[in-house]
Amino acid sequence: MNKISKSDSYAASGVDITAGYRAVELMKKHIASTMIPGVLSDIGGFGGLFALDLSEFNNPVLVSGTDGVGTKLKLAFLLDKHDTVGIDCVAMCVNDIICSGAKPLFFLDYIACGKNVPEKIASIVSGVADGCVQSGMALIGGETAEMPGFYPVDEYDLAGFAVGAVNKESIIDNKTMKSGDIIIGLPSSGVHSNGFSLVRKIFDVENSDINTPVERLGGKSVGETLLTPTKIYVKPVLKLLEQVKVKGISHITGGGFYENIPRSIPTGLTASIRKDSIRVLPIFELIAEKGNIPERDMFNTFNMGVGMSIVVSPDDCDKSIDILKQNGIDAYILGEIIESDESIKIW
Repeated sequence: MNKISKSDSYAASGVDITAGYRAVELMKKHIASTMIPGVLSDIGGFGGLFALDLSEFNNPVLVSGTDGVGTKLKLAFLLDKHDTVGIDCVAMCVNDIICSGAKPLFFLDYIACGKNVPEKIASIVSGVADGCVQSGMALIGGETAEMPGFYPVDEYDLAGFAVGAVNKESIIDNKTMKSGDIIIGLPSSGVHSNGFSLVRKIFDVENSDINTPVERLGGKSVGETLLTPTKIYVKPVLKLLEQVKVKGISHITGGGFYENIPRSIPTGLTASIRKDSIRVLPIFELIAEKGNIPERDMFNTFNMGVGMSIVVSPDDCDKSIDILKQNGIDAYILGEIIESDESIKIW
């Protein structure tokens, strides 16, 4: 810890520089767990350095993604649990870049807070590190900004930035997609990190008891269920890409089925999804009932239990599901690609 750099004047305004140094010391062990070959820098420099292994990528294209956790953080504040939202932050970035077939390489985070409590910041970063380990990438840098007067003292915001790489000829596009191809669904772990402004309104989380166990949620409370971290699909999907020609991948986030699945499908084709094939999680049934939310709005806001969809040829369907199951994803057939001018068909 830097004991020389200390400003009583700055501390009087609400910014404690020494708390920042303490937070860095506490998070170092979490960051160390993410180190992979290619990392050239240590925490504390002005930039994170990473050397790309060109023996692995003969024609590399860098793929980047950035995102935050959104108002799901309000649940973390209410439950005073801060060690999982970092997983959400990583997941929202890496689940996007894997849609291009890219292998995540490194991650940087940004935490802005009203008051720097070193133990809380380290807890947040522990979640980021967990997400990086799940993704097989390194946490090579970040920033913590103490902003009194801008954020309440017990609140913070969290965002991140991921970079991956893929060989140019291996970039996933939809050029070979055709009618009859199969759409495979990859189950979500819950609400993930989208739609929480609506969720918070429905459950009135600031004024209601969200800690009581609920039988239909498997004995978990509403709060615990909602705070379940976003599933990271990177490693299973990379295993699939090693053995199967994947024609399209959609990360189902904000906008639900109606916005995200069509993004990976070319003009003239559409996704035909049978509602009875979807394994809707109990939390979504509860949200729909309690909020009196129309079915279309549910599918247009939430993942409904499907966090990612993958399009493959019929000949590769069984093999793809087997590979995903061998790697911890209970995948199943969600629908098929058909000729249509509709953006998506859910029936």
